[in-house]
Amino acid sequence: MKQLKVTAVSYLNTKPLLYGLLHSDLQAELDLELNIPSVCAQKLKDGEVDLGLVPVAIIPELANPHIISDYCIGTVGAVQTVCIFSEVPIEEVKTLYLDYHSRTSVELTKILVREHWKTHPRFVPAEPGFEAKIEGTTAALVIGDRAIDLLPQYPFCYDLGAEWENYTGLPFVFAAWISNRPLPTEFIQRFNAALAEGLRHIPQLMLLLPPPRPDFDLEDYFTNAISYELDQLKRQALSRFLREMNVPLPQMQGGI
Repeated sequence: MKQLKVTAVSYLNTKPLLYGLLHSDLQAELDLELNIPSVCAQKLKDGEVDLGLVPVAIIPELANPHIISDYCIGTVGAVQTVCIFSEVPIEEVKTLYLDYHSRTSVELTKILVREHWKTHPRFVPAEPGFEAKIEGTTAALVIGDRAIDLLPQYPFCYDLGAEWENYTGLPFVFAAWISNRPLPTEFIQRFNAALAEGLRHIPQLMLLLPPPRPDFDLEDYFTNAISYELDQLKRQALSRFLREMNVPLPQMQGGI
């Protein structure tokens, strides 16, 4: 099997998965690059890569998507790093910036605003530096490692993992390992084994990674905030999310 071109999200939450891949015998078979989520999604859509840990909101735009792994970037309740930050309650927000790093979180925000909070802010596609515009009735969706720095700064912080659970009673899947063509069963088995091994090494990995803030609990983040197993309940949540996006869905080999 020739080397696979692979893209993965560059955030802190992917480090256990990447650790497993880079310390496995698969390393030589993968041409791995890291990008922000929206770029990962676009590269898979454009066929620039064969496989990616990509935002699940891209699935409806793929011609032949295959979820190939038993692992994902998910959460059961609060996720800590996908939040709407505001100086006022969500009901009073008039303008809401949508993080340009994101695909899934942007769609999730629109669903929660429409169906859960039932409010009508003006959505604004964000550009670099948008975090500085949070004031008054202007709020912002911020995702990934940058959200960690903002957690203590604003009186209102709406964690989208927790809000989705409040709305549906389900966990959530932000990103999954998706290919744009079938991959050999033997490769998928080795790929899953490598990811599982990375998760088993979270205690060692925490010794190598400095926390993004002195008061940020890496162990809690890796073991409680992020839930990596793509189990049946998460697959049910993924199906619900894709239906709520109100877009036509492609056929997926083996379903979701």
